[in-house]
This record gives sequence, structure tokens and C-alpha cells, in this order.
Amino acid sequence: MKKEKPSAPSSTPTKFGTFGGVFTPSLLTILGVIMFLRYANVVGYAGLWGALVILLAAKIITVLTGLSLSSVSTNMRVKGGGAYFLISRSLGVEFGGVIAIFFYIAQAVAVTMYVIGFSEALFSAFPDLGLSMRAVGSITNLVVFICVYIGAGWTIRLQYGILAVLLLSIVSFAVGAWMNFSPELLQANLTTHWTPEFSFFTVFALFFPAVTGIMAGVNMSGDLKNPAKSIPVGTFASIAVSALIYAGVAVLLAASSSRSELLGDGFVMKDKAWLGALIYAGVISATLSSALGSMMGAPRILQAFARDNIFKKLKWFAHGSGASAEPRRAVILTFLISQVGILAGDLNTIAPIITMFFLLTYGTVNLACFYEGITQNPSFRPTFRFNHWSAALLGALGCLGIMFLINAVWACVAIVLAAGLYVLIKRAKIIVQWGDLDSGLAYQRARKALLKLEQERYHPKNWRPSILALSGGAWSRVHLAEYACWLSANLGMVSLGQVIEGDLDNYFERRRIAEERLRKFIQAEEFSAFPVVVVEDDINAAVKAMLQCHGVGGLRPNTLLLGWSEDPEKIPFFSEALLVARKMQRSIIIVSCEEERLDDHVPSGPIDVWWNNPKEGSLMLMLAYLLKRNHEWRDRPLRLLRPVGLQDDAESATKKMQLILSVARIEAEVVILPTADPLAAVREVADGSGLLFAGFDPAEEGPEGTLPASLCRTIDLPGDVIMVYSAGDVALQS
Repeated sequence: MKKEKPSAPSSTPTKFGTFGGVFTPSLLTILGVIMFLRYANVVGYAGLWGALVILLAAKIITVLTGLSLSSVSTNMRVKGGGAYFLISRSLGVEFGGVIAIFFYIAQAVAVTMYVIGFSEALFSAFPDLGLSMRAVGSITNLVVFICVYIGAGWTIRLQYGILAVLLLSIVSFAVGAWMNFSPELLQANLTTHWTPEFSFFTVFALFFPAVTGIMAGVNMSGDLKNPAKSIPVGTFASIAVSALIYAGVAVLLAASSSRSELLGDGFVMKDKAWLGALIYAGVISATLSSALGSMMGAPRILQAFARDNIFKKLKWFAHGSGASAEPRRAVILTFLISQVGILAGDLNTIAPIITMFFLLTYGTVNLACFYEGITQNPSFRPTFRFNHWSAALLGALGCLGIMFLINAVWACVAIVLAAGLYVLIKRAKIIVQWGDLDSGLAYQRARKALLKLEQERYHPKNWRPSILALSGGAWSRVHLAEYACWLSANLGMVSLGQVIEGDLDNYFERRRIAEERLRKFIQAEEFSAFPVVVVEDDINAAVKAMLQCHGVGGLRPNTLLLGWSEDPEKIPFFSEALLVARKMQRSIIIVSCEEERLDDHVPSGPIDVWWNNPKEGSLMLMLAYLLKRNHEWRDRPLRLLRPVGLQDDAESATKKMQLILSVARIEAEVVILPTADPLAAVREVADGSGLLFAGFDPAEEGPEGTLPASLCRTIDLPGDVIMVYSAGDVALQS
């Protein structure tokens, strides 16, 4: 007995090909309500030549966007979410989130436009329905909602029949218009007929939603068998076919209708058709199918956005029903939005608003492709090769320019809303599992900047702190990381270094874990710093290696920061590190402070700079100035302490210090200390200060393995003390 083949499980999701999944919904959306009900007005106001220019301009934008869509969609494994998925995976979660919300609203409101167009056509065919326009629109919207709520599979198949009816209606119009062809009418309708209410750009805004249908196929990206093939082929096929149809319809309208007919309230395409009933059938079918397409596409955008969990309150819409994960919850919301539009608006009011939203989406798609191309990201390897970053840039600029030319006020409102939403998502610090262009763009900018720094000659005017802080396990010596970041004031570079003593062959994994832990600590404390972990048997050799090898070009560390320790066993290392840094012409900062602080992290009192010699003094004053740029230190007074001999001229010393401050353009109080014992005088004045900067020389003579005597004496001063040695690469007068 033969075994029966097991039937395919009913849980298999339905997938569509190029014709059914992209070409058909795109073409039906393009050849919709605008063509039947408003295209005659476009030809009437713009004339044939103007209408063709408007068509050409609109098609140029859609072709450029189609190129970008095809490039981006063939560079990744496309899932559900259409334009949102493509943009979020290219430009990042912030841009993706903005477009998800704007494009979703645009698609939801587009349902309103198509339902209103359907209602107008229905009233034109049956003027004695006995119902209001809003009632018919509401009933139609409910029917569309029920169809889409059941599922996309049978709705897609229904569109094949609608496409056949639509093409028959166009043929009916073409035959009738050709029978009424008049060269005189064609000649009369070549030129424009603008009015104060209708100019080129207002008519363009009225027409442009007609060509936005290329997104209908992209919105079904999650339901396609092969998105990388279907999206480019289906999109460009729909653009080409619809362009030919629109151009032909424009010529036939201009050649068969008078200007008054084109600008009147009549149904011109029906009046000129060979069989008017077919035009009614076509417009009713086209508007209904466009409404179905938008009602199917919009919820899939919202569902994909909700699944990425960017806004937790939208998570409810991530749920999918059935084997194909139909976004029924999002369908309900889309129905409600479109219903509000039906009750509140009309076609001429809604079309320009949708135009703004679609142009913003189109522009962002082009921007995504432009950034992918201009950064030359190695991961950008689209199988669709007929595009260049310059075309994408032209598309983005074109969309932006047309937004402002149509309505500058609404363009500004749309951009401000988009920027506000971008900032909101940015501040939420969403962590996603996909990459974006930010890192690639940052890498490209950093590369160019480093090469430029390498080619230019260094000047003290451009000095910035590039600090290598030997913080050990930074989480146990937070004060060192804090001071390193404070002294850089987000104007320089900070690297937190950790040395693991041992053999690298035995500590690969330990080093990796330590670096990851250090990176997480930096992120948790929100420090602007980089982790550096080195495994070495000799700690001094590790310091030498970091000073030599860490960094690139002009971003190598120019300053070594160490934390003071009372442990006598660490003195040999400390001494060796100071001498190594000095020989390598690196400045040195030694921080001695209370390691366990209160919540404010900042000691109270003024910032004092002990001016004991000009070389160290210049660096100390610069570091004090940078410290005060931090909001924690901004209100602390800066004092310049200048000890002088008892017989010296205090007034002359004051003027000299004030001149130095004037040249340096730094505000500080000059405190002259006439004394025979500078250390004692500074101790007395600095008692109660928040922080004291003092200079030292690591080359001071003494037994090998010992610290300079001046360093040991000064470090015991009260409060936080920062000892500074300058390599001489800072000039205050620059």
C-alpha cells in the first residue's frame, strides 16, 4: 500500500513573488485616485507641457529613490517593516524610528485619501445613494479594514482581478479620447493656466501622491519570497509602466477636452471614455485596492517598529496572528486613524500633507544610500549595482527642496517634528542588536582627521590633553578616572590603562575579560575614555609599551597620569615610570586625593595654582582652566599663588602675574606670598582650598629608585594635590 504524501502544514506562511508582491500593489497604488479624479485638473492648470514636466520631476525623484531602495534592499536580508527596516538597519535606530512613525502615519492617512476618492467616484456613478459622503467613506473604510484584518493572502490575489479591471478602464478611456481627438484642443491646452490658488508647486503637491506607490511593494518586504530580487524588479517595472500610462493619459486629456472641462468639477475621464461604466469600475477598483494596499502596508511598519522595542509602550503592536504573523492589532489602530481622517478632511487638503510625509521618507531612504556609498563601508555590497552615492544625494536634496517649494511652513514643521523625535529616541539610548552607519561614518571622519593631523606640523597653540591614566582596575580607583576626564574637559583624549602582570600566552582570556569589564565601567560611569589593557611580566615594560604604542598619529598620549600611593613597595615602579615618561617627552600628572568621596565627587574650596616656574606653570594654568570648564568646578574661584622673597618687589611680581593671565586670557586672582619658606606659605594659604596644582621635576638628583624630594614634600599638603611636570609643549600666549 502506497504511503500518502503528507500535506503541507497549514502553518506555512504565505509568501509572494515579484508580480503579486511588488509590481501589482505598486502599480495599483500609482494608478489610483489621483489619475482618475485629479489628473484632469493637473493638465488643466499646468497645460500638457507643464503636466509632463510635473510627471517627469515626480518620476525623477521616484527613480532616484527606487535606485536607493534597490541598493539598500539588496545589501541586507530584508525582513518585515519596509522602508523602516531598510533605514533603521542603515542609518540607525534614531532615523529608523523617526521614519517608522512618520511613514506609518502617512500610510494610515493615505487610506483616508483613497477611501475619499472611492466615495467621490461612487457618488458620481450613483448620485442618489441617499447617504452622506462621510457615511459612505466610513462604510468603505470598515469593509477595507475587515478584508485586511482577515489576512493579506487573499487580498493580494484579489488585486489581480482589480488590475485587470483597471487596465480595461484605461483602455476604455484611451479609445474614447482617441475618438474625440482634436489637434486644436491639443494646441490650446499646451500652455499653463495658473491661478492665485494653484501654482506649479501646489499642483505638484496635488499630483505627487500618485507616484508614491513604489513603497506599497516595499512595505510587503516581510511577505516576499525573494525581497532582494523582487523589490528592484517590481519597483522599476511599476515606475516604467505607470510613467507611460500617465504620459499617454495626459496627452489624451489635453487632446480631447477643453480647458473649462479640465478645470471643472466633472468626471472628465468618464465623460470622454468609450464606455463610462468601465471608468467607474476602474476608479472604484483602483481606489479600493490602493486603500487595501495602504491598510496592509501601514500596520506592517508599526509591527516591525514595535518588535524592535524602541518604545516599550508600543510593544503591544508587535504581536502577530496566525502563521503569517498578521499585524491585526496594528490594523485596528490604522483603521481608527483613517476613520478620523475621513470624518475631518477632504482630498485636496489631505494630499499635500501626505506629500510632505512621503517626501521626508523618500529623502531619508536616499540619505541612507548616500551615507552607505560615501563612507565606502566594506559591508555595503549591494547586488544591485546601478547606483552611485551622487544619485542618492541628488535624490535626498531633491526631496528636501521640493518640500520647501511646495510649502515652506509645513516643511519646517515636518523637519522640526522629525528632529524632536530623533532627539527623543537618541536620549532614550536604545541598545539594538544591529549595526548602523554611525560607526562607519565616524571611522571615515576619524581616518581623514588623523591623516590630516599627521601631515600638519604641530604647534603649541593646538595643544590638547591626551591623557593615559594608569588607573589599574579603574572601578577601584574612580577618582583617577574622574580627574583624567575633568582635566581633558571633553576637549582631549583619555585612556584608562590597566596592567596585568603575567605571561600573555597564559592570559589571553583574562585580558579580554578585563578589557570588557573596563569598557563596561567606562560606559556605566559615562566617562569619555578608552580602555587599554596590557599583559606584561614587568610593569615598567608595560608602561613603556603603552606610552610607545597606544594611540595613532597625533592622538598618541602626551600626558601620563598616575595616582599617588603611600605603599613603599611601589616607589621603585613610580620612580621608573616618571623617568621613562620624562625621557619620552611626556608630561606627567600625579594625583593625590581622598579616594572615597561623597556623592558630589568634588572637594569644596577654590582651585589654587602654585606658580613655582614658568614651564610647569603654563601647563598647570591650562589644566586649571580646563578643569573649570566642567560644570562641577565651574563656580570655583581660581587663584594663582606666587611666593616671592621677603626683599622682592611684590607689586612688580603682581603685575608680572597679571600680564601672564592677560596674555593667556584666563581669569584668576593673583595672590603674592612674601616668604622665606614657600612651602610653608603655600600650606597656610591653601589650607581649605579644593585643589592645589604644584610643579615638580622628575629628574631631581637622588638615589636610584627614589622619588624627588620636592615631590614628597609637596604631596603632603592638605586637600587634593595635583603634581605636574611639563614636557614643554604648552604655550599660554598662543
